[in-house]
Amino acid sequence: MGLIISIALVATTPGWRAIITRGLETAAFIGAFFTALSTLRTVAQTSPAIQRAGTFLAGQPPGRRYAALTVGGQAFALLLNYGSLQLLGSLATSNANTEPNLEIRGHRIRRMLLAIQRGFVSTLPWSPLSFAVAITISVIPDATWGKALVPGVVTSILLAGIGWALDTIFKPRLTITPVRSAAVGTWATMLPLAVLLTILLVGVVTLSTLTQVRVVGIIAVLVPCIAVFWMLLQHWDENPASTTRARIKTYVLQELPGYRGELTLLMMAGFIGTAGSQLLAPMVQATGFDPSYFPTWTILVLLVWIIPLAGQIGMNPILAVTLIAPLIPAAGDLGVQPTALVVAITAGWALSGASSPFTATTLLIGSFAGISATRVGLVWNGAYTLACGFVLSLWVIAFAYLS
Repeated sequence: MGLIISIALVATTPGWRAIITRGLETAAFIGAFFTALSTLRTVAQTSPAIQRAGTFLAGQPPGRRYAALTVGGQAFALLLNYGSLQLLGSLATSNANTEPNLEIRGHRIRRMLLAIQRGFVSTLPWSPLSFAVAITISVIPDATWGKALVPGVVTSILLAGIGWALDTIFKPRLTITPVRSAAVGTWATMLPLAVLLTILLVGVVTLSTLTQVRVVGIIAVLVPCIAVFWMLLQHWDENPASTTRARIKTYVLQELPGYRGELTLLMMAGFIGTAGSQLLAPMVQATGFDPSYFPTWTILVLLVWIIPLAGQIGMNPILAVTLIAPLIPAAGDLGVQPTALVVAITAGWALSGASSPFTATTLLIGSFAGISATRVGLVWNGAYTLACGFVLSLWVIAFAYLS
């Protein structure tokens, strides 16, 4: 598809070189960002402290398990990205499988996995390490992570809070009384994770304040540095320098090539969206369709819904956002701040992560539950997506007109 788009640009567009170059730059940026994040995931997955923290969250008693996994899942998502779903998902299913009663086990697996998934997607609107933020602020002119942080956190609270509320209101009615077990460990188990997240976020905020470098550039440099330092600490008692060199070599020569499928998908989504939008825009104009005729609130609400709807036909959020963003009128023309567009797009991105049968989140949750990703996205998360979509539509309108 990328090749077809490139040929079409050469044949029809005088400035095709600049457009293709811009598409390649987007692909390269996505590849670099993914690689930087994966360094931290590689180190975190071998950390005993992270394993203990995950086991502690998965072992919480039913009364606070959902909330613990949702909040803890956010913290893990910052460090491990999609690896958080793999780690917490495996720990959650292992914990649930110790329950001998089939009815209780089924409910426990579903509720724990949903808490993990919803915790993950609720980080997308604000985390500087999420592709939702990185891509959106790169395609919306004058948008910055600093300005989008607070409203992104509000979106995150709404996503997590609605999930908790639905889980509490529609708690399953059991035919037997389950045996309650006490959690193993204390909340102090989470302290190493909290310290690491504090270092990461303080570093990002500090460097962003002191330099003119955009936050995605800071992440691409800071995260690998933290990963290397963490490697040294992990092997401090066993010749740290040589062990760290060996691990870096293994990462570069073995682990990173193993991500080639994900890298191809993400990088080409960026290229196709960036280059393809330059073919799509003239076609849209030729039909007489002009988004600027729509009321501003309509465009904002459409951004919340069009990304998850595109996800239902297999369109990656990166592709959807890079394809649609050039068609959106400038924020100034709409009479809103660029941040308002970021809030709307990242909200839609999060909904796509919860509902699309083609995203990594639903695929991973489905694999742990032993069901299809379609069932996870449309049945398990159907009511959740509709409720969040309604509330977030009101939120993005309120933010746009009150900010």
